[in-house]
Amino acid sequence: MSPHSDRTRLISSATRRGQGRRPVNPPIERASTMLSDRAETMRDDADGPTYGLDGGSAARQLRAALADLEGAADAFIVPSGLAAVTVPLLALTRPGDEVITSDAIYGPSRRFLARYQAARGVTTRFLPADTDAAGLIAALGDRTRLVLMESPASLTFEMIDVAAVASACRNRGVLTVIDNTWGAGLAFKPLAYGVDVSIQALTKYVSGHSDVLMGGIAASVPACLRAVADTIEDLGWHVSPDDAWLALRGLRTLPLRYGEQGRSGLIVAEWLQARPEVARVLYPPLPGAVGHDLWTRDFTGAASLMGVVLKGGHTAAACAFLDALSLFGMGYSWGGFESLITHETHQMAYRDHPPILEGELIRLHIGLEDPADLIADLEHGFAAFRAALTLP
Repeated sequence: MSPHSDRTRLISSATRRGQGRRPVNPPIERASTMLSDRAETMRDDADGPTYGLDGGSAARQLRAALADLEGAADAFIVPSGLAAVTVPLLALTRPGDEVITSDAIYGPSRRFLARYQAARGVTTRFLPADTDAAGLIAALGDRTRLVLMESPASLTFEMIDVAAVASACRNRGVLTVIDNTWGAGLAFKPLAYGVDVSIQALTKYVSGHSDVLMGGIAASVPACLRAVADTIEDLGWHVSPDDAWLALRGLRTLPLRYGEQGRSGLIVAEWLQARPEVARVLYPPLPGAVGHDLWTRDFTGAASLMGVVLKGGHTAAACAFLDALSLFGMGYSWGGFESLITHETHQMAYRDHPPILEGELIRLHIGLEDPADLIADLEHGFAAFRAALTLP
């Protein structure tokens, strides 16, 4: 294991010597057909990919860098963050199995479990979002095959003791998969805490520029690696060389972007917490926030994605808040260089156990803009919110 930090290793893998004269970044190899010199070597992987689906130089380097970042034996790339969730679920479960997860799981992940997997004979139990590790462990049953976690959870940012759950599941022969997009494989290392499979939407922080759709799957358990590899091969879910190149380029600067955005995120979160229009800020790095103790224990950094529960209000007032902003883009993603905002209260309707909120739920992603400018922009939003509340 290299003694260097993640920040150094993500760059030094591009500059290591002994490879002859070459560009810093690998070439983009657009190819479907790969040619061989001799018939006897056509199926020999030692000469490189035998077909374009196997991935060129950029894809191979991206996989190696992701595996190193996650502390995994291998990592795979697939065409979207959702595919990074669905591939392990397909690979590791069979009809008659049960999956346990949180009611607060990412909406499309929940849809896949409730629709596709249910039709396939795999059942899912969605536990209330505030279920702690002890409650989740107590819920494990004879048919439980896999536990799917997010920490923090989507929209409401609940934390779970991942190490405790992973240890109990391993003792029971239950597999664990975690969506680690918020931790980006950088601030949290799930495999080091006993998790079997770590996944993330590389669309978000790894690519970092809001121009790539991709997912990553990392693991070290041989049976999991084989099952995931076979499923990707059977489904034909592979990534284009151009997208692999863009994601690899973004990965090199991940620590700098992630760290800077996390610092700005905390500045904005502290300011929001003091606002009279705000009931709660859902952001585990914020002192006093729910889950702060687990974040402090397990994480070495913070994403800049958070939830803000307003005091009262209604949909029209929340929309007025968003419409008054000029620096925050309105779009359903995060992890890029730009700040984003969405109104999320309506998403609670998709849960079996929707949380009781004091008011409208806003989701903020803090980008690389000056936080002072973002705060000034949010001031305009709050003025519009207050004005909308006084309208007849």
